[in-house]
Amino acid sequence: MLKSMKLSRLTVFSDVRLNFNKNLNVIIGENGTGKSHLLKIAYASIAVSAKEGIKANPPSPTKALLQTSLADKIVGVFRPEALGRLASRKQGRERCDIELSFKDSALDLSFAFATNSKSEVSVDKLPTAWVDKMPVFFPTRELLTLYPGFISLYEGHYLEFEETWRDLCLLLGAPLQRGPKENRIRDLFAPLESAMGGKIDLDKNGRFYLVAPSGRMEMPLVAEGLRKLGMLSRLIATGSLVDKGYLFWDEPEANLNPKLIKEVAKTILAICSSGIQTFIATHSLFLLREIEIQLKINSEKPLGTKYFGLSRDDGELTVEQSSKLDDIKIISSLDEELSQSDRYMELED
Repeated sequence: MLKSMKLSRLTVFSDVRLNFNKNLNVIIGENGTGKSHLLKIAYASIAVSAKEGIKANPPSPTKALLQTSLADKIVGVFRPEALGRLASRKQGRERCDIELSFKDSALDLSFAFATNSKSEVSVDKLPTAWVDKMPVFFPTRELLTLYPGFISLYEGHYLEFEETWRDLCLLLGAPLQRGPKENRIRDLFAPLESAMGGKIDLDKNGRFYLVAPSGRMEMPLVAEGLRKLGMLSRLIATGSLVDKGYLFWDEPEANLNPKLIKEVAKTILAICSSGIQTFIATHSLFLLREIEIQLKINSEKPLGTKYFGLSRDDGELTVEQSSKLDDIKIISSLDEELSQSDRYMELED
């Protein structure tokens, strides 16, 4: 479990410490407030650790290994021209500091880089152990249609796609989970299959299909919203989103209609209940309210939730943190969705 993350002079963040919940963490804000950056820096740091931790005989953490692997991963995930481009430029303060604290202090990590950094970071606190399960990062775009041949193309050529796409494709292609967990896994993805009207299948030629009672449909012919549900279903079926681990999801609501957003909200909470620490970034009031509704409906099985509101005031970024959604002031700006409905009804009258 990631307990907290401290950022100093990373992109739009001058100095902030975020204290996370073990279940669900929701980052709220309008475009340009750094929501995706929070997800990406946490994901990149954990992914580097997990890449070593899942090896059969993982090496002990060393500064030499982390100095280059962290820099490479951050550049791959953010895609800046150089690592130092992510450090805020202020006179006399040209160093970006990042600190991650975990429930297991053996995983704690802190590192830094300067505006002129290119291929290495400076490791200030070295972990004594590795994360032992790969995190999952969902971009705003679905990837089932891109999957055929994408990994080999990405690794053989320089492409301007974020490395999170490659990472997710690797997880999508993993074999299905078998054994004692199967029944619990099916309980998780059964509602998604019901919403899609079928199940996701990966054929021997490396193409995904939606298999429905009416027939077998190739992914490009399936609605994009259903393809996003398909990715979620596939990752649950492979065990990537069961038991322990981390899920980072950037704008789950993108390209989904309200009916599917309801299913996504239910599944996010089910994934949290299974032991996955979840981080989502959104500016959808509909998704936020649906999560609140589902939390109240299932109040007999309470889940911890933390909300983070990002907003800009005269160029300065403000970060609010609370376990209650209504305490986050930025919600008032999202209420424009509701006020539009009121104005529409007034004109109709």
